[in-house]
Amino acid sequence: MGRASQQAYDSIKSRILEQVYRPGDKLSEEDLASTVGVSRTPIREALRRLHAEGLIDWEANRSATVPSWTGQDLEEIFELRALLEGYGAELAAARITAVETDRLRELCSAMEQHAAVPASDRADRVAMCNTEFHAIILEAGRNRRLSALLGAVVQTPLVNHTFRRYDEAAMARSMLHHRELVEAFEARDRAWAGSVMRAHILAARATLGHAREDRVA
Repeated sequence: MGRASQQAYDSIKSRILEQVYRPGDKLSEEDLASTVGVSRTPIREALRRLHAEGLIDWEANRSATVPSWTGQDLEEIFELRALLEGYGAELAAARITAVETDRLRELCSAMEQHAAVPASDRADRVAMCNTEFHAIILEAGRNRRLSALLGAVVQTPLVNHTFRRYDEAAMARSMLHHRELVEAFEARDRAWAGSVMRAHILAARATLGHAREDRVA
């Protein structure tokens, strides 16, 4: 990917992840080229890559669209996350360094502090630390192919949206899962780490499922 295409990719992706572009928004090549400051050719290359990663719906010669998630989409995303991140946690338990576990503990404390303050941006602050927490675990597994697979599955806007749906009980459970993961890594127990990570992801799925039911009721 050339420099202009990489610039276009980075710019569009950051706007999607930061929710400048929201689900349902249409992204025309002409508008994107004007916003990013490049020609339409690198925009098209960037859109092709973003489409392959699942961040947009797009067909050549048509406007791209930031996707909304259906119930089936959510089920698929969380099932894949449970499988892939569970395996990633197992790898991390065998390969993680003391520096990485120290940082995970710091992030646990930061998330707990943010969760304890009923601020309007509480969920976003927790989600930011959570993103780094999971990224460290993935990096600790030292498996580039797994990183690439998860990069196409884990959608940061969806993770942030999940935290906004948490009630106090769900938030507390998530914090406990993080602490238990660190304990499993320090014990070098692959089975323990994998099982906690899978429970952690599936509990998040259940929280979103309850939220959908609440909207229907």
